[in-house]
Amino acid sequence: MNKKLIRLAERRERLVTRAAEQRVALAQNIEPYRIPLGLADRGINALRYIKSHPEWIVGVVVLLAALRPGRAGKWLGRGWVTWRLMYTLRGR
Repeated sequence: MNKKLIRLAERRERLVTRAAEQRVALAQNIEPYRIPLGLADRGINALRYIKSHPEWIVGVVVLLAALRPGRAGKWLGRGWVTWRLMYTLRGR
């Protein structure tokens, strides 16, 4: 092999070793955040599911109205205000 190919192979070996060391260091540094990040990920997945299946929201509202008609109006009002606020903040 010529000298340039040997240098490239040596450099590649050093870079691969360095990348492996960095992966180990990153895994150790991120360990304390694994549980909170997992919870956040589950929350985001739940919000995506609800966003793609809005009929569940309607079902919950109907269930609340059927179980407690007096309080349903109060909660529907709060829900409407919250929804409008989120809608406005997202810029739609």
